[in-house]
Amino acid sequence: MKIGELARATGTPIETIRYYERIGLLPEPDRTAANYRSYGAGHRARLAFVRHSRDLGFTIDEVRSLLGLSDDPERDCGEADRIASRHLAQVEDKIAQLTLLRDELTRIVGRCRGGVAADCRVIEALSDHGQCESAH
Repeated sequence: MKIGELARATGTPIETIRYYERIGLLPEPDRTAANYRSYGAGHRARLAFVRHSRDLGFTIDEVRSLLGLSDDPERDCGEADRIASRHLAQVEDKIAQLTLLRDELTRIVGRCRGGVAADCRVIEALSDHGQCESAH
């Protein structure tokens, strides 16, 4: 399939596919006689792996490591577990931070009683970091 067909089949922008090729996440495809890129099922499967990994928030370097493991099926999968576990811990930290932010914003918004900007409790709270109840 041509790059546009691969893009449509995977929901990936053409420039992203080219980028993944440039950085080595996708192998260079064969070329047709007319010099068009010619992608196969392996490209589509690898791109799906990369897309799913990126959708889950894995970094390019993490994806590269996971692909390296995938390319060598006899290797121990402990490294994949370490990568995924480390990423999960980062996600959990981010959730904790977002929870603190949500709670603080809820408290600030709850103080709003309408009126004019000069008396606005939201602006007052944002102007004085000392009023914060959390370390966000």
